[in-house]
Amino acid sequence: MTALLDLKEIRTGYGAGPDILHGISLTVEAGRSYCIIGPNGAGKSTLLKLVCGILKPRSGEVLSNGNSVGGLRPDQLLALGISYVPQERTVFPTMTVRENLYMGAYSVEDKDLVEERMDRVLTLFPILDERRSQIAGTLSGGEQQMVTLGRALMVDPKLMMIDEPSLGLAPQVADQIFGTIRQLSQSDTTILLVEQNAQRGLESVDWGIVLDLGAKSFEGPAEGILDDTRIRELYLGTRVSSRGEVEG
Repeated sequence: MTALLDLKEIRTGYGAGPDILHGISLTVEAGRSYCIIGPNGAGKSTLLKLVCGILKPRSGEVLSNGNSVGGLRPDQLLALGISYVPQERTVFPTMTVRENLYMGAYSVEDKDLVEERMDRVLTLFPILDERRSQIAGTLSGGEQQMVTLGRALMVDPKLMMIDEPSLGLAPQVADQIFGTIRQLSQSDTTILLVEQNAQRGLESVDWGIVLDLGAKSFEGPAEGILDDTRIRELYLGTRVSSRGEVEG
């Protein structure tokens, strides 16, 4: 079966600087959800920027459904169903919530389809339905995060990449975001998540990937990564006692 996304020996970086990703290979299968974890500087966000076309590979291949897409622009990749939600929560601050969501479907010509997707987004995020006429720049941080997620869903993506969705959010608001990600992962949308809160991120997905120094050091079922004492100690901020008990 052809993978939805296949990275083969990818090296890339920023400008004339050194490589950030060092020969990384990764396969993403349709219908699964993934969370990338690792220490600061591991290359997690760089990997998402590569896949969405902000960065180009210096070497290696980026394949989607068996086709080479490593040289395509972000808008071309979006047309193929690859969407990206950056950590900056970039809303159009002077436009309403509904207008922001419509901007996600600017390339969709079928108006009935646009309204169908709008209904889906507003059902997924009831607070946005309540705020649909409110200026987006006046929303809370969590509500703006919901707008960016909803806007990305307006293209009905095959692969939705989300970078640090809980960054700067109160725990209760982050809970809502992770709940939505779990809902999406149970639908036809394939999720590729980067999350600073590794435990919460892994609890929301099927498969975990550990990056370190720009290379993949481990991958496996998310539940297994959470149970791995070595991974917990290195990346989840916990220690393991001599009796095998997890310490905070």
